[in-house]
Amino acid sequence: MKTVILCGGRGTRAYPYTEHFPKPMMPINGTPIIVHLMHVFAAQGFTEFVLAAGHKQEMLLDYFDGRFPDWDIRVVDTGADADTGERIARCGSFVGEQFFATYGDGLGNIDLHNLIENHNKSNRLATLTTVPLRAQYGLVVYDKTGKVERFEEKPLVNNYWINAGFMMFEKKALLDWQGKNLEQEVLPHFANNGQLYVSEHEGFWKSMDTSKDQSELEDLLVDGKAPWQVVPDKNTQ
Repeated sequence: MKTVILCGGRGTRAYPYTEHFPKPMMPINGTPIIVHLMHVFAAQGFTEFVLAAGHKQEMLLDYFDGRFPDWDIRVVDTGADADTGERIARCGSFVGEQFFATYGDGLGNIDLHNLIENHNKSNRLATLTTVPLRAQYGLVVYDKTGKVERFEEKPLVNNYWINAGFMMFEKKALLDWQGKNLEQEVLPHFANNGQLYVSEHEGFWKSMDTSKDQSELEDLLVDGKAPWQVVPDKNTQ
């Protein structure tokens, strides 16, 4: 099973870092986030990667040249200005009958074998991982009289789920690939045709959109261990 990683966008929210590097090359304690992401897959037996490159792709080519000899890494030029859906489609000739696809800036302790199981049970063309929405701000909880009872730091919002990436596709989905943008066109098209399912994940997940996110992820990496490195045991869920 090959994994397509989207790593060709300009990452404007991470400016000025992305003026010089692709966003997935932003480091977490010295190691690019994309490498942390690849370790999530490799630790579960998936070591074949297709990097859907574009903006500053030469940085990816240089970094991965000769590194990680136990992994099969192919950097594919999908165009400097291509959109997310276009990038995956342009990697179609490098994947098998089923493949993973994910964003190069999101980390989670996703159980990939559970994702495969859920996808195959659905018998559909595509499955994406969803995680509970976390509030952007902390909450103040108080009673009817106005007395503050407690503070809740960025709680989860019940019954609202967001796209966390970590997707799985049938290769034949590329035959019905509609649109350029993955989130606004491709996935909604599959959903409208009943061909998109979800695999829920309630463990760790976080994206790195800004330097603040980068700092928070670095704080989580302690003594070489991080929450995205631990895959939940299905027997304890």
